[in-house]
Amino acid sequence: MPAPKHDSYDVIIVGGGIMGASTAWFLTDNPDFDGRVLVVERDPTYQFASTTHTNSCMRQQFSEELNVRISQFAADFVKNLRSYMGGDERVPELSIRSFGYMYLADTEEFANVLRDNIKVQHAAGAATELMTADQIKATYPFYNVDDIILGSINRVDEGYWDGATVFDWWRRQSRERGVEYIHNEVIAMNRNAAGTRVESVILKSGEVIACGQFVNATGPRAVETSRMIGVDIPVEPRKRYSWVFSAEKPLDQDLPLTIDPSGVHVRENGGGTYQAGGHSDIDPAVTYDDFAMDHSLWENHIWPVLATRIPQFEAIKVQSEWAGHYAYNVFDHNAIAGPHPEVTNFLFLNGFSGHGLQQSPAMGRGTAEMLTYGAYRSLDLRPFHFERIMTNSPILERAVI
Repeated sequence: MPAPKHDSYDVIIVGGGIMGASTAWFLTDNPDFDGRVLVVERDPTYQFASTTHTNSCMRQQFSEELNVRISQFAADFVKNLRSYMGGDERVPELSIRSFGYMYLADTEEFANVLRDNIKVQHAAGAATELMTADQIKATYPFYNVDDIILGSINRVDEGYWDGATVFDWWRRQSRERGVEYIHNEVIAMNRNAAGTRVESVILKSGEVIACGQFVNATGPRAVETSRMIGVDIPVEPRKRYSWVFSAEKPLDQDLPLTIDPSGVHVRENGGGTYQAGGHSDIDPAVTYDDFAMDHSLWENHIWPVLATRIPQFEAIKVQSEWAGHYAYNVFDHNAIAGPHPEVTNFLFLNGFSGHGLQQSPAMGRGTAEMLTYGAYRSLDLRPFHFERIMTNSPILERAVI
C-alpha cells in the first residue's frame, strides 16, 4: 500500500464512498478552509460499496422536513453541477429524469401516513400530489389498482440522476485541489489523556498519522469505526437485492419508482428495461462480506408482486442481479451526523438507511461547514446529531424503502 505523504493531516476522512468524497470536495470548495485532507478507503474499486449498489434516485417524499430540504439541495446541485464545480467545462451538464416516486397505499392506516407526509412536504415546497385509485388508473393505465386506496407522487425533481458521475467528479476535482486518497484501513485510534480528542490514527500498514479532526464515513461498517473511541452507534448492514429486467411488452410511458404495499419497488431504467428491488420478510443484520443472492426471493416474492401490480410484467427476463448493503440506522432510520459531544473532533456521517446518495450533497456540505466553522452555515443538521441517541429521542423517518 502506498504510504501517506505526510504524518499529520488537518482532517482524516475514513471511507471514500459518496459521503467521504462529498465532504472532501466541499472542504476544498470552501475558501475558508486551507487544511490538509486525507481520505482512507479500504476498497478503492468500490466493488461492494453501498455507493455503487445504489438505485441512483432522489425523492422529496419524506416524513421529516429536514430530509425534504436535504433532497431539494441535491436536486439543485445535480442540475447545476458544472456551476457548483466552478464552471469547469470538463464537468458534464446533468439533469434529473423526473418520473417521480409512486407510493401506493392499500390500507387506511398507510393512506393516513401519506396524508400526513404531504403536509410536511408541501410546507417545504415539494410538489407532491395525492391520487385516488381512479386517478392513478387514468394517468398510469398499466397499474392494477383494485386493492389501492391512495397514491402519492411528486414529478418535480424526483427520479433518476447520474450519481456515479457526481461521485467521480467529486473525487477527481478534490484530488486536483490537493486531497489525498489512499488505499488503506484505520484499525485503531489514539486519544489524548482526557479522552476528549482523537490525536492520531493507526493504519493497517503500520503508520501512525496525527489528525486535527476525524470523520467516520464508513457506511455499513460505521459501528466498527465508532467503537475505536468506545462508542456504539445503531448502524448495521442490511441486505438489499436488485434486479434489472426486460419486458416482453414494455410500458408505453415512464414507470415511476413504484413502492408497492408489499415493500417491493420497481422503476424505469430505459430502453425497455426496469429495475426492481426488495428484501426478505426476515431482515437481519448480515456480515460485512455477505453479498450472496437469494434466488428464491425473485421467484417466490418479487416477480409475483410485479406481475400482479403491473400485468404487463408477467413476461419478463432478468438481465442482471446483485445484492448490496444499506447502512441501516435501526434507531430511527435517519442520518447520524456532527461531532461526538465528548470526543469533540470525531464527526459522524453515518446511518443513511438507503438515502445516502441523494443526501450526499447536503450532508457533505454540512460536515465540511462543521469542520471549518464548528457550526452549520446552510442547512441546520443538528437534529441529526448523536445526542438524540444518547437521550433516546428518535426522529423517526417513516418514508423508508
